[in-house]
Amino acid sequence: MPLVLVDLLSYTGTKGGMESYTRELYRAIGAAGSEFTFVGIASTEGYRLDHSWFPGDVLDSGTSGENRFRWAWGELVEVSRWARRLDAQLIHSPATLGPMRSRVPTILTMHDMLYFSHPEYMSTPLYTLPVRWMEKRAAANASRIIAISDWTATQITKYLHVAPDRLQVVLSAGMPVTTAPERPLERATDLILAIGNRRPHKNFEGLVRALALVDASVRPRLVITGSRGDDPLRPIVERLGLEPWVTLREWVPDDELETLRCEATALAMPSFDEGFGLPVLDAMAVGLPVIISDIPVFREIAGDAAIYFDPKDDAAIAKAIAQVVADPAVGELLAERGYAQAAKFSWADVASGTLDAFRTAIANPRRSRVV
Repeated sequence: MPLVLVDLLSYTGTKGGMESYTRELYRAIGAAGSEFTFVGIASTEGYRLDHSWFPGDVLDSGTSGENRFRWAWGELVEVSRWARRLDAQLIHSPATLGPMRSRVPTILTMHDMLYFSHPEYMSTPLYTLPVRWMEKRAAANASRIIAISDWTATQITKYLHVAPDRLQVVLSAGMPVTTAPERPLERATDLILAIGNRRPHKNFEGLVRALALVDASVRPRLVITGSRGDDPLRPIVERLGLEPWVTLREWVPDDELETLRCEATALAMPSFDEGFGLPVLDAMAVGLPVIISDIPVFREIAGDAAIYFDPKDDAAIAKAIAQVVADPAVGELLAERGYAQAAKFSWADVASGTLDAFRTAIANPRRSRVV
């Protein structure tokens, strides 16, 4: 059975969307069964986590996924060394970065091109430029690149000039769709939920400013999860006097997040750009209405099952909030459409497409072009 080495160096339990993708993909691959054997190499932090979702052994690489320099070296060099050591027939790097050179065919899953399209939102130039270089090297080395959305594929083509025969779109997915209830869930009428890290492209500051524009007599509560350490949103919440309405949370356990989804009035996702948008699908899967940015990838994911707004217009965000809070019929319509839209995406399909990419890469090996 061909051995696939899965690069889990970035999996530390702290990185949100890409980790959810990796976990659910390999859970679905294990459920599907295939001709492949899988071995994962994890960071020292990731090795200590629960890997019951992974369909094979997970080894401690001895590399820290929380040390940027050590992790970068691991991605660029050590993953390919592990592949040779284990006599793997394929490497899969599911989190955008991977080896800069490998004799073993490599599949690279890329989630977004934000370091190219919106470097101003990502980090300082001292960090952005090396990440760009690593993404270029990983893409040049890969036998095939999986893009998780059509939007991401267009960005990869634009910024990395990847040939079409090496690029394959395998749409990501969200949580399984629950059966639409005979009547709508009894949701709170004053709770907006937002989920995500505090990177500037998430535009949570714009969401907080928009909330301040909603009349206090009808202003809903806002819960924003996903912070780490001192929340950078706290100063703006305090400056606008929104402490009674805004709750800032760190990452919350899955069961608590599920409870929040079932209680909230709507999910708000005001991002300037994304590579996909797992929280959108997860919300629609449980009948939670979504109010989201009018950006290409969200149109691709949500179709007609959302209220859209211009993420650069605080007043437009405020109008969307007020609309979904004031009119329960709007929420009911969005919930109904959301169930149907979310059902179009499944992890079984993601697993099937990914396994097809594995087979193509092994059947048509390609040497690294990195010099």
